[in-house]
Formats: sequence, C-alpha cells, structure tokens
Amino acid sequence: MTSINLTSSQLDQLAQSIKAWGVELGFAQVGITDVDLGKHGDRLQAWLKKQYHGEMGYMADHGDKRYRPDNLVPGTLRIITVRMDYMAPDVQTLEVLHNPNQAYISRYALGRDYHKLMRKRLTQLGKKIQAAIDELQLSVNYRAFVDSAPVLERGLAQKSGQGWIGKNSMLINPKAGSYFFLGELFTDLPLPLDAPYDDMNCGSCTACITECPTDAIVENHVVDGRKCISYLTIELKDAIPIELRSKIGNRIFGCDDCQLCCPWNKFTQTSQEKDFTPRHQLDTATLLELFAWDEATFLSKTEGTPIRRAGHERWLRNIAVALGNAPYNKKIISALNEKLNIESELVKEHLHWAITQQIQKEPQD
Repeated sequence: MTSINLTSSQLDQLAQSIKAWGVELGFAQVGITDVDLGKHGDRLQAWLKKQYHGEMGYMADHGDKRYRPDNLVPGTLRIITVRMDYMAPDVQTLEVLHNPNQAYISRYALGRDYHKLMRKRLTQLGKKIQAAIDELQLSVNYRAFVDSAPVLERGLAQKSGQGWIGKNSMLINPKAGSYFFLGELFTDLPLPLDAPYDDMNCGSCTACITECPTDAIVENHVVDGRKCISYLTIELKDAIPIELRSKIGNRIFGCDDCQLCCPWNKFTQTSQEKDFTPRHQLDTATLLELFAWDEATFLSKTEGTPIRRAGHERWLRNIAVALGNAPYNKKIISALNEKLNIESELVKEHLHWAITQQIQKEPQD
C-alpha cells in the first residue's frame, strides 16, 4: 500500500478536512508546508555561531535535522503546523509585574504543561488522517512534535501561513498576537501547501527592543539567549550574572515583556482550554509565599506544569534574586537568612547577594 496515489482533488479535500479536524481538536489554526526551511536554517546557524544559545547545547545538537525535517523523520514530505492559544481569561499581567512583592511567572507556565496536551491532540489528528486514508486502502506515516525534538517551529509556522516572525523573534499572528503554543505533525502525504506569511508587519515599531529589561534583543529577529530572562530563570544552570540580577525584577520563571508591549497582542485570543487555567494561585502569589515552599511542596504544587523543569534549587535561586530586588522589608531579610542553612552553594550565593541588596535599602533613621 502507498499514500502517493491520491488525486489532486482528493488531496485538496483531505487538506480541508485536516484543518477542520484541527479546529475541532482545539487548535486555533492549521497550516501545511514543505520541508525546505532555507533562510530559517541559515539564521539558526548564524545564531549558533555567535554563541547566543549559551548553555542550550541541544540547539546545536543533531546536525542539520533541526532545519532539514526530512532528515529528522525520513520520508517526510509535508509538515502540518498548529497553534493553540494559552492566555487564560482574567489573568492579570501588568498588575503583577509592577508589584515588586508579587512573583511574576510567564503566563504560559501557570497551568498544565502544554507538551503532553498538544501532543495528544496532534496524535488524535494523525489518527483521523490515518482513518481517512485507510478507507482508500492506502497508508500514511505521521509523527507529532511539540517542542520535543530538533524542530524549527517558528520557521515552519511562518512558512505555513501562521504569521510572521517579529523583531522579538516570536511568531506573530495578525488576529491573535503571539500568546500561543506551536506544534507539528510530520507526514509523508503530498498535501497542497499553504502560502507562507511573507509580510513583516512590525513596521517601525521597536517596542520589544526598547522594553526588554536586559537588552537581549540585539537586532531585528535576533535574541542573545544568554541575556534573556527566560533563559536566565529556566535554562541557565549556573549562577545568574551579577550585572543582570537587578534587571530581572520580580520575574521568577520566564519573561513576557517583549510580548506585553507588542501592539499586536491587543488581538490576543483567550484560551478555552481549562487545563491552562492558573494552578495554586500562581498568578497572584507573593514572592515570600513561594519562597517558603520546601522541595516536597514545590514538587507537589508544580506537578504537571512547565515550572517543574527549573527544579527546586533554581526556583529558590530565582526567587532570592527577586527578593533582593524587592523594596526593603524585615520579613524578606528574615526569610533569606532562614534559608542560609541550605546545602546548595548556588542558592547560598544568591541569598547573600539578596541580603546585601536588602540591607542597602534599609531606611536610615
């Protein structure tokens, strides 16, 4: 059996059905592209050459598979891309970010981990495609990915018409902004292609560049990951550079600043997925509340969320920095001192830094 004997009419109808099934499964949009990533692969190699990936060694691994999808999954002809909105209704953003005593967690990480949810939906989409092909007594191969393999997700999404890559390197959709997850379904079906989104609609706006707290956006579409707060609070395993600590503010896991200031996010579509609803009041918790979590509490409260990835040690490291940045408070100094008996030298370093910052802010009589 083979899947290449479908007529153009059958392939067109199948593509339309795939897009309808995707919407039924909760995806906001479905697109189809080929495996030629061209300029996106060139940009990746230039980015890696400048060492902008920092400790993210996985970005340089796997040879050319990241920008040659048919080498990652041999036989791949088309990639079905999907996006899913994640901003939960009524979630405060600027209110929390501007309150230095509250903990700011990137909005994507407040609810259930999206990887498993989206991969399950993509697999369901693949099964629907397989069922349709089975009726024709043909075969199809597919494989689902959600930020879980060397895949240039934003490049594929742009090529399949999902939006353009903005100056902050985020994918921006003209009807939904940038608060959404991406996923892909690799297949050997020769489906018709969607037109790429070639318009760059950022114009002269440089809000994301000027508003980045650490000046991590070094040029249009290029982010120096080593300075990005998302990298510093999630990916970086070592000490946060001293010169960047005060710029992190109260951001303890990730950063949304380049999205919060983006004019296109006035079109943000709130998510209908209940699993993306914030858990354990993570959207409103104070720094001191979260700093009090021991490891068992951390593991329990973050089970099934993206936050678990940081681990308790880096969780404390990040909150210590945020507490150092907070206004002077005797309770903060007390909480920091109480943690000094911790075994982790990494955390201790940041505790001492935070205590020093607090003492320097102490009002003089």
